[in-house]
Amino acid sequence: MTLPLLDHQRPATKSTPANSANSATPANPATPPTETPSRRAWHAGQPVLLVYIAAAVLHIALLAAMIPAGGPGIADRLQAWDGQRYVEIAAHGYPSGFTYTADGQIWGNNLAFFPLFPLLIRAVHTVTDLSWEGAAIVVSQLSMITALLAVHRLLTRLYNRRTATMGIVLLAMAQPMSLAFFMAYSESLFLALAAGTLLAAERRAWLTAGLLACLTGLTRPAGVAATVALAVAASLYLYRRRKAEWRPAAGVVIGSLGMPVYLLWVANRAGTPGAWFTIQQAWGTRWDWGSSFLKYLAQSLTTGDGWVQVSVALLLLAHLAVTILACCRRTWPPLLAYGAVIMILTLGQSNYYHSKPRLLIPALVFLIPMADALARARPASRAVAIACAALFGCWYGSYMLTVWSYAI
Repeated sequence: MTLPLLDHQRPATKSTPANSANSATPANPATPPTETPSRRAWHAGQPVLLVYIAAAVLHIALLAAMIPAGGPGIADRLQAWDGQRYVEIAAHGYPSGFTYTADGQIWGNNLAFFPLFPLLIRAVHTVTDLSWEGAAIVVSQLSMITALLAVHRLLTRLYNRRTATMGIVLLAMAQPMSLAFFMAYSESLFLALAAGTLLAAERRAWLTAGLLACLTGLTRPAGVAATVALAVAASLYLYRRRKAEWRPAAGVVIGSLGMPVYLLWVANRAGTPGAWFTIQQAWGTRWDWGSSFLKYLAQSLTTGDGWVQVSVALLLLAHLAVTILACCRRTWPPLLAYGAVIMILTLGQSNYYHSKPRLLIPALVFLIPMADALARARPASRAVAIACAALFGCWYGSYMLTVWSYAI
């Protein structure tokens, strides 16, 4: 069966030679010269910068408005929870092994957190002399801008410029918990590297894609999603070419190294195989094939009496529904594989239910149907839909970070 080609992959038709009798009318000599590379770059990056600025302003404004009087300020909120642990790793390094409670039980420690984000925090702190906390925020912001650029470029190549712009608007503002992209968290770095992997694979830059996938695997455990996506892209390419090439295979091998390297390092540091998984279980996270998620879902939709509990359940169902819709559309298989793996990893584990919306925000694939629908909508309808979605998404993240004391 021949796989359908995306529009950008269809061979261009041959143009009529200029000296042919049927040639087109010569170009107007007054036609302005072709844009310079710098102008093309600015034209391509302009919507990204506008979306980033709008998202940052809206997120911070709502967060500031919702912070209770006398409570921790904006800076403290942006460095909450895992942000503090990343800063601690950057400043002091990792523990030498397991951490134990007073009764001898293994307790979750910072070895559960992958190393690339704290390494970049340390690098920025060293170069700029910013505080550790300030360096963490700078890394997140630069990563977010890079992520938006990569996602916009990828979706432009796969679809069109308008769909790409709608996609990054939904990504940065409309997603509940997209506030995490602007915090001292590794989500923005993860997305930048994963989107870069997908973009490089789409352009068939296999070694670059492999390096980026490897770095993604050193950022978060879900980096395996980027490796799977790269493997799917390489397989499709080799299937269509019908001949062996070493670069796609080498890219996949390189991309597979990141996560295993860190897991082996943790095992060596703690002195036992599987040490990272033991620490994860001490944090309350283990693979259970989705049984805890299904129990949570059933309980939330039948007897749940809390706004957060019920709203998270509805949001996760919405993510599932739109992901299934993306599967039914002509979605680029590597992008579909990337999003599906993140979805499976998020819902198949027994981690805290209120963390799941945050873990899903880099998945991308469930944004495609909505971005495409917005791109086709009338301007007035599009503006109203974007405004409502952005306000809800930014408000929800601020609520979870200020009113509900257990996120994120």
